[in-house]
Amino acid sequence: MSQEQKTSVIAYSLFTDFDVELFRTGKHFRLYEKLGAHQIEVDGISGTYFAVWAPNADHVQVIGEFNLWNGQDHQLQARWDGSGIWEGFVPGISRGCTYKYLIHSNQGGSLEKGDPFAFLWEVPPKTASVVWDLKYEWQDQQWMKDRPNVNNLQSAISVYEVHLGSWKRHSDSGHSLSYQELAKDLVPYVKELGYSHVEMMPVMEHPFFGSWGYQVTGYYAPSARYGTPQDFMYLVDAFHQEGIGVILDWVPSHFPNDAHGLADFDGTHLFEHADPRKGYHPDWNSYIFNYGRNEVRSILISNAAFWLDYFHADGLRVDAVASMLYLDYSRDEGQWIPNVHGGRENLEAISFLQEMNAEVYGSFEGIQTIAEESTAWPGVSKPVDLGGLGFGMKWMMGWMHDTLEYFKKDPIYRQFHQDDITFSLAYGFSENFMLPLSHDEVVHGKGSLMDRMPGDEWQRFANYRLLFSYMFTHPGAKLMFMGNELAQTTEWNHDQQLPWQLLEHKNHQGAANCIKALNKLYRKEQALYQKSFSPEGFEWIDMGDAQNSILVYMRKGEKSKDQVLVIANFTPKSHPNYQVGVHGAPYWKEIFNSDNEEFGGTGHHTNEKQKVKKEKLHGQQHTLTLKLPPLAVIVLKGAKK
Repeated sequence: MSQEQKTSVIAYSLFTDFDVELFRTGKHFRLYEKLGAHQIEVDGISGTYFAVWAPNADHVQVIGEFNLWNGQDHQLQARWDGSGIWEGFVPGISRGCTYKYLIHSNQGGSLEKGDPFAFLWEVPPKTASVVWDLKYEWQDQQWMKDRPNVNNLQSAISVYEVHLGSWKRHSDSGHSLSYQELAKDLVPYVKELGYSHVEMMPVMEHPFFGSWGYQVTGYYAPSARYGTPQDFMYLVDAFHQEGIGVILDWVPSHFPNDAHGLADFDGTHLFEHADPRKGYHPDWNSYIFNYGRNEVRSILISNAAFWLDYFHADGLRVDAVASMLYLDYSRDEGQWIPNVHGGRENLEAISFLQEMNAEVYGSFEGIQTIAEESTAWPGVSKPVDLGGLGFGMKWMMGWMHDTLEYFKKDPIYRQFHQDDITFSLAYGFSENFMLPLSHDEVVHGKGSLMDRMPGDEWQRFANYRLLFSYMFTHPGAKLMFMGNELAQTTEWNHDQQLPWQLLEHKNHQGAANCIKALNKLYRKEQALYQKSFSPEGFEWIDMGDAQNSILVYMRKGEKSKDQVLVIANFTPKSHPNYQVGVHGAPYWKEIFNSDNEEFGGTGHHTNEKQKVKKEKLHGQQHTLTLKLPPLAVIVLKGAKK
């Protein structure tokens, strides 16, 4: 190859006129096939095609190790159609080459920017993009075939939320595990605990480790801290081969102001609103996407599709949806601009979320999207064609808040707060709810979940088991943050691994055993999940025994024989002859007891199979007399004999 070829940019385009039209109208949802860096051959010459959207640039150059970052050569060409796309083919640039775009703004000045569509970036704190490909031989064909049957709303969805960088670390160096090492250690661990899914806090490239991934600069690249894109694919593949779904945290709500990132990309507010009343997020010192700009919508919806497409993700948990829906979110009067109707709703963000959900559900069979939405916004998990936002599920933040407040109270006072623990069922079927006990509940001075449990050591662990037993028998999908299974006694620290040494202690091992048993129970008993989002799947037997702080309810599946009876005792007082009304089966057998000795309980209050008495109670025709353990949940299932 001649020196001239090495320094020249050959005119070339992966864009058709139709691609450009789709992009400009906000309807191109596979932009990762066009924008960015793509290794191709042109006239028999190998190299890399570059394309970047920078409509307010005067000219754009590719700089990198191949030209000593000199900014003198390799100028891209602007498309003739006014789309703002700069593109060109550079011979000789191959996989692994680092690069940036040097953007000379028509507003004056120049900026060095990473590639928004790069598949790989340098390991932070370095900030260059890396030419890479996404070739990988997947081995999860059976999972992908079965996914519509195991990843739907009639399935037992139990999620282990994990921060990859701090789940476990090397004992000698303190370094995080790589994607490959996580495939070896994390996958069998999640399988052993019995979870159906893992949810990863954002893996997309982010400059500051302490942001936990929620300040993204590389939306199209898994973090290089843990390996290559293929290494991450290997991790997802390993989960799938063990029958475990993978949900990725996705952050379309805001992005950081790092100089190499999206902010002021071409010298103007390209991705964000220019007016800080719409474009700046005061809570996170970050920028808000301009959801009304067609090209930005295309880029974000393409990004959602990208992780489902190339990385076989089974779902996206969308972060901070409430901050997107309200123009006055976390703002005082005068700090926000009303919509065209004078209201506080962000109409552009609403239509963006609807279009995103419609696209991914229409294109990828068997996936789920889950909204972290903390208000009473109607129809979050209602289909778009019925006026909803189109998510599959919504985090039940109200349940989380009320439940943790209730559990903080000394049991002697819980009798005065019965409504707090029953209120969730008053609205529990208004959305498809997922019950979260997430990372947000064990940081920022909140302490660990164990910190909130009252009483002496035995009572604290009994309360802890009671909390999760109540959670697993309550309608809704489940999500637990890593470390909850250890009954962690300190706040989560992203700079340290989980305190695995706790499992050397009986009570902590008992808590882990209890959660493992709850996952097994949940996935075995169809009544606990088949109708989790329908009032037909739940029946109160007795919600009125506030004096004893006891709840009795029935969970139901498709078949009447599958129903289970749940009794929760929220005080340390045991009841050797507690009576509950029942209907259905003539016999009832205990199938779970959180007071089991294996879990660290007393083991003194177990129930053998019992025959019902023909006595009316709680509006039912029959009565059961049970041993009710202290601070515990028991679950019984009907039998013919």
